[in-house]
Amino acid sequence: MIESVVFNDAGLVPAIAQDEKTGQVLMVAWMNEEALRETIASGRAVYFSRSRQRLWRKGEESGHVQRVKELRLDCDGDVLLLSVEQVGGIACHTGRQHCFFRKLDEQGEWQDCEPVIKSPDDIYNKPKSGKE
Repeated sequence: MIESVVFNDAGLVPAIAQDEKTGQVLMVAWMNEEALRETIASGRAVYFSRSRQRLWRKGEESGHVQRVKELRLDCDGDVLLLSVEQVGGIACHTGRQHCFFRKLDEQGEWQDCEPVIKSPDDIYNKPKSGKE
Protein backbone atom coordinates (compact mmCIF):
# COMPACT_ATOMS: atom_id res chain seq x y z
CA MET A 1 0.00 0.00 0.00
CA ILE A 2 2.62 2.60 1.06
CA GLU A 3 4.97 1.12 -1.55
CA SER A 4 2.71 2.53 -4.28
CA VAL A 5 3.30 6.12 -3.14
CA VAL A 6 6.03 8.02 -5.00
CA PHE A 7 7.75 10.37 -2.56
CA ASN A 8 9.92 13.19 -3.94
CA ASP A 9 13.68 13.52 -3.33
CA ALA A 10 12.95 15.08 0.08
CA GLY A 11 10.82 12.08 1.04
CA LEU A 12 7.57 14.03 0.75
CA VAL A 13 4.34 13.77 -1.22
CA PRO A 14 1.76 16.57 -1.65
CA ALA A 15 -1.53 15.94 0.12
CA ILE A 16 -4.72 17.76 -0.85
CA ALA A 17 -7.45 17.93 1.82
CA GLN A 18 -10.96 18.20 0.43
CA ASP A 19 -14.25 18.59 2.32
CA GLU A 20 -16.07 15.26 2.16
CA LYS A 21 -19.51 16.84 1.71
CA THR A 22 -18.93 19.90 -0.49
CA GLY A 23 -15.83 18.92 -2.45
CA GLN A 24 -14.21 22.26 -1.50
CA VAL A 25 -10.42 22.05 -1.54
CA LEU A 26 -9.47 23.04 1.99
CA MET A 27 -5.69 23.02 1.91
CA VAL A 28 -2.54 21.49 0.46
CA ALA A 29 0.21 20.15 2.71
CA TRP A 30 2.97 17.55 2.63
CA MET A 31 3.28 14.06 4.06
CA ASN A 32 6.29 11.90 4.61
CA GLU A 33 6.00 8.14 5.04
CA GLU A 34 5.60 8.41 8.81
CA ALA A 35 2.80 10.99 8.48
CA LEU A 36 0.99 8.83 5.94
CA ARG A 37 1.29 5.73 8.14
CA GLU A 38 -0.05 7.62 11.17
CA THR A 39 -2.89 9.11 9.10
CA ILE A 40 -3.92 5.63 7.96
CA ALA A 41 -3.64 4.14 11.46
CA SER A 42 -5.40 6.97 13.33
CA GLY A 43 -7.98 8.14 10.80
CA ARG A 44 -6.88 11.74 11.46
CA ALA A 45 -4.82 13.86 9.07
CA VAL A 46 -1.15 14.05 9.97
CA TYR A 47 1.19 16.10 7.80
CA PHE A 48 4.90 16.88 7.74
CA SER A 49 5.69 20.50 8.53
CA ARG A 50 8.57 21.64 6.37
CA SER A 51 9.11 24.77 8.48
CA ARG A 52 9.21 22.85 11.79
CA GLN A 53 10.79 19.72 10.31
CA ARG A 54 8.44 17.46 12.26
CA LEU A 55 5.07 15.77 12.09
CA TRP A 56 2.12 18.13 12.30
CA ARG A 57 -1.06 16.56 13.58
CA LYS A 58 -3.71 18.81 12.05
CA GLY A 59 -5.55 20.56 14.85
CA GLU A 60 -2.93 19.90 17.53
CA GLU A 61 -2.95 23.59 18.47
CA SER A 62 -6.23 24.86 17.03
CA GLY A 63 -8.50 21.90 17.73
CA HIS A 64 -9.53 21.94 14.05
CA VAL A 65 -8.71 18.32 13.30
CA GLN A 66 -9.43 16.56 10.03
CA ARG A 67 -11.12 13.17 10.23
CA VAL A 68 -10.14 11.23 7.13
CA LYS A 69 -13.09 9.61 5.39
CA GLU A 70 -11.28 8.46 2.25
CA LEU A 71 -7.72 8.46 0.97
CA ARG A 72 -6.91 8.39 -2.75
CA LEU A 73 -3.71 8.22 -4.75
CA ASP A 74 -3.44 9.83 -8.20
CA CYS A 75 -2.58 7.95 -11.40
CA ASP A 76 1.16 8.67 -11.12
CA GLY A 77 1.25 7.77 -7.45
CA ASP A 78 2.73 11.13 -6.47
CA VAL A 79 -0.22 13.09 -5.04
CA LEU A 80 -2.60 12.14 -2.24
CA LEU A 81 -6.22 13.30 -1.98
CA LEU A 82 -7.82 13.19 1.45
CA SER A 83 -11.58 13.44 1.76
CA VAL A 84 -12.05 14.83 5.28
CA GLU A 85 -14.54 15.98 7.84
CA GLN A 86 -13.15 19.35 8.94
CA VAL A 87 -13.92 19.69 12.64
CA GLY A 88 -14.89 23.25 13.57
CA GLY A 89 -15.26 24.27 9.92
CA ILE A 90 -11.86 25.99 9.85
CA ALA A 91 -8.94 24.49 7.92
CA CYS A 92 -6.73 27.54 7.45
CA HIS A 93 -4.44 29.07 10.08
CA THR A 94 -5.88 32.47 9.06
CA GLY A 95 -9.22 31.46 10.61
CA ARG A 96 -10.95 30.83 7.29
CA GLN A 97 -12.83 27.78 6.08
CA HIS A 98 -10.07 26.97 3.57
CA CYS A 99 -6.68 28.23 2.44
CA PHE A 100 -7.79 29.38 -1.03
CA PHE A 101 -9.34 32.69 0.01
CA ARG A 102 -7.51 34.98 -2.43
CA LYS A 103 -8.76 35.59 -5.95
CA LEU A 104 -6.99 37.38 -8.79
CA ASP A 105 -9.03 40.43 -9.81
CA GLU A 106 -9.24 42.14 -13.21
CA GLN A 107 -6.37 44.49 -12.26
CA GLY A 108 -4.09 41.53 -11.55
CA GLU A 109 -4.23 41.97 -7.77
CA TRP A 110 -4.96 39.27 -5.21
CA GLN A 111 -8.10 40.09 -3.23
CA ASP A 112 -9.39 38.35 -0.11
CA CYS A 113 -12.78 36.94 -1.00
CA GLU A 114 -13.60 34.68 1.96
CA PRO A 115 -14.45 35.80 5.48
CA VAL A 116 -12.46 35.08 8.62
CA ILE A 117 -14.63 32.75 10.69
CA LYS A 118 -12.55 33.07 13.84
CA SER A 119 -9.60 35.34 14.57
CA PRO A 120 -6.26 33.52 14.61
CA ASP A 121 -5.55 35.32 17.91
CA ASP A 122 -8.58 33.60 19.41
CA ILE A 123 -7.55 30.24 17.94
CA TYR A 124 -3.87 30.16 18.85
CA ASN A 125 -3.46 32.54 21.79
CA LYS A 126 -5.55 30.59 24.24
CA PRO A 127 -5.67 31.97 27.77
CA LYS A 128 -3.45 30.27 30.33
CA SER A 129 -5.21 27.77 32.57
CA GLY A 130 -3.11 28.67 35.61
CA LYS A 131 -1.96 25.05 35.90
CA GLU A 132 1.58 25.51 34.54
